[in-house]
Order: sequence, then structure tokens, then C-alpha cells
Amino acid sequence: MVSEYLKQNTAEYHDAAEKLFNSEKIFNKTFTLEDYKKIINTNYLMLLHSENKIFNNLSENFSEKLQLDKRVKLPLIEKDLASLALENQTASHEFELANEHEALGAMYVIEGSTLGGNVIAKQLSKTEGFDDVTFNFFGCYQENTGPMWKSFKEVLDTKVTEENYNQVLSGAKKLYTFLLNVN
Repeated sequence: MVSEYLKQNTAEYHDAAEKLFNSEKIFNKTFTLEDYKKIINTNYLMLLHSENKIFNNLSENFSEKLQLDKRVKLPLIEKDLASLALENQTASHEFELANEHEALGAMYVIEGSTLGGNVIAKQLSKTEGFDDVTFNFFGCYQENTGPMWKSFKEVLDTKVTEENYNQVLSGAKKLYTFLLNVN
């Protein structure tokens, strides 16, 4: 199953992202609005430079099966940027995908962030100083977070053959690397 392969082979990137965003502070309630602005800004830059490229690299077959129209996140995070009075920016380097399999790997990173994002939104909504924060991006799927993740993994696991696992992994690593070096 490619989803397990990705989870195992991107664990160090995932851990580095959690460290970059001071994730432990979210749970001990020391996460600040400035920390949140950093995480939103970085995720915005990631989506700005990757979402359209991912979607454009996917065949109609994948677009339909993955329900891409329900997975668009850039407009949501732009609402968060506006509510936090953050400026739209550009990244310091480009993001490119070689093919559809790399696009699926990059999408794995973004869809995975919605799982963690849902937890972040719930936790921060109970943290002092976050009363007026809208969680458009991190709360994008609301109560459908689990089912959306499951359906994404199911499409990956049933449609990606083993000879393409490394290309999917390459796409995931590319997006994680972009995310970790965007600022």
C-alpha cells in the first residue's frame, strides 16, 4: 500500500515540519498568535506554489475519483491570511512536479496536513488569545476530515502500482522540502 510506504518514508520530514511549527506548544497551550501566523503563512506559500500544479498534473480519472473540487484549499487559507492581516507573498524558490505520480505524492502531504490541521484548530480554539481566529484552512473539512482522508488514501492505495511508489514518494519529499525551506 502506497499510503503506508509514504508514511514510513516521510516520517523524518513530518517530524521536521512539526518541529519547524513548534507543534508541541499547541498542546501545552503556549502557542502564540505569532506562531499561528507563521504556520498559516508557510502553508499559504506551499499551497500557492503547489495546489494548481498538483491539480493540473492529475488526469481526469484521478480528478474525479479524488473529488478535487472539494479539496481546493488556497481560497480558504487566503481568508485566514486576510483575517490575520498578513500580506500575500511569494516563495524564495520554485516548486515543480515531473508527473502525475509526483503530484499524488505532493497531494499526500497537503491532505495529511488537514488531519493535523483539524486537531490544531480544535486545540487552538480552546487556547487563550485565539477567540477571534477563523480556522478556514485547518478546519476545511470539519466533521468530514476522517472520511476525506480515508477516501484519498483509498484512491492512492487502489490506483498506484508498486512500480510507481518511488515517484509518489519523490513528490511528497519535494513538497515537504519546499515547505521546510519556504521562508
